[in-house]
Amino acid sequence: MIQEAKLKMRHSGILIRLRDFLRDRRGVGAVEFALIAPILLSLYITSFEITVGLSVAKRVTRSASTIADLLTRESSVSSATLANMTAVGDSILFPFKPASKVIKVTGVKLDATGAPKVAWSWSSAGGAPYAVGTPVDVPNDMRLPDTFLIRAEVAVGHKLLMFLSGPEGSGYQNITIAREFFYRQRTGSEISCSGCS
Repeated sequence: MIQEAKLKMRHSGILIRLRDFLRDRRGVGAVEFALIAPILLSLYITSFEITVGLSVAKRVTRSASTIADLLTRESSVSSATLANMTAVGDSILFPFKPASKVIKVTGVKLDATGAPKVAWSWSSAGGAPYAVGTPVDVPNDMRLPDTFLIRAEVAVGHKLLMFLSGPEGSGYQNITIAREFFYRQRTGSEISCSGCS
């Protein structure tokens, strides 16, 4: 009988302790913070990296636009002039240093029917990226017969640091940011390029 009374007291003591433990709210904030902090930190870093990526994208757009704008002010260009456009792109992209950068410039001749075809092309990677005479996809509002366009394309490799990005997990995601711009020639009826094909 004494042992039964001791056993009842022991069980009631355990129940009282368990009840007190469940009612105790000390440290709940620290536990919640420990659970949520890593998620908030990864979201913050990811949103910062996306903001940097958007800034790079704006600069890529600006560099393509500036290169096309500069070239349409000339009546003729050379492969050396086009090679200097990489410095123009670098100065616009500063302070970002992309993992890779390719600039392509294409002279586009529109015939009497307004059909656009490659007149010449140049690439910073070397060679001619497009064959002479191949059709070019030009916006409809720029398809005026007997005109000449410059198409500037800039493609930049960018490393984007992502957390909780998907099945691959966290780490760098390599993306390519590419933009193209068409500008109409400003002087003469055509822009020739020496050393281009």
